[in-house]
Amino acid sequence: MIIRSSKELKERYHHLNSGDIFLGVLTFKHLKPSILIDLLERGVLCFPSALSQTLNHSKATQVIVLKKWMLPHTFVVTRRVDLIDIINEYNRLGIASVVTKEDRLHCGYGIRKWDTIETVYSFMALSESSYPFVVQPFLENFTDVRVIVVGDYVEAYVRHNPNNFRMNVSMGGKNYPYEVDTDMEAFCRAAMEKGKFPYAHMDLLITDSGEYYLSEIALNGGIKGARLSRKKLDQKKQKVIENLAAISLTVS
Repeated sequence: MIIRSSKELKERYHHLNSGDIFLGVLTFKHLKPSILIDLLERGVLCFPSALSQTLNHSKATQVIVLKKWMLPHTFVVTRRVDLIDIINEYNRLGIASVVTKEDRLHCGYGIRKWDTIETVYSFMALSESSYPFVVQPFLENFTDVRVIVVGDYVEAYVRHNPNNFRMNVSMGGKNYPYEVDTDMEAFCRAAMEKGKFPYAHMDLLITDSGEYYLSEIALNGGIKGARLSRKKLDQKKQKVIENLAAISLTVS
């Protein structure tokens, strides 16, 4: 049995068995992690994968799974003792300004810049509810590139805002095309494979020295700078997961 919508999934949820397939992104909101675990335990196949849907939902979890591709000294803070350890590490390395990312808040709204990691600690003393969050060194100069990978289709564009370190186009940033070379594409596809993303919207930070790091990854994202329309992009994504479902049925 292949389920192709969350509505159908909810209607037939208790009839699913091992080998059945769900195509799409779950819309159970706060129950999503629990539902994904239940589906995995019952042997129901998900495309996009349960892991990619989990990572899509949480910036903190992205750091745990995809830290290898991210800016050095990027950490997840889950409790006060984590922050104390990071203060020691950043001070030892001479890292002053930092950026924090609020978990599960998108479009740049959860990104905050702090002059020192001590300022973050002082704030968190009064805001325990903000855990978990991501912290990383602040890059003074970098190029922000959005890369979209769907099957064989790859395109990218630079997002730039001279008036705000948040480069999101939705926050006033401008965009222009960017050419992805073979090394960068391999970098992106390796991170996607680790997170089991069948397709992805990836934000990369490119330093002045030409090094690039993964900032965030998502199954869906803004495409204001993309050449492809939303409709055509969604069609490509659907084709990718339909092919994955067909392959899994053939193997089984």
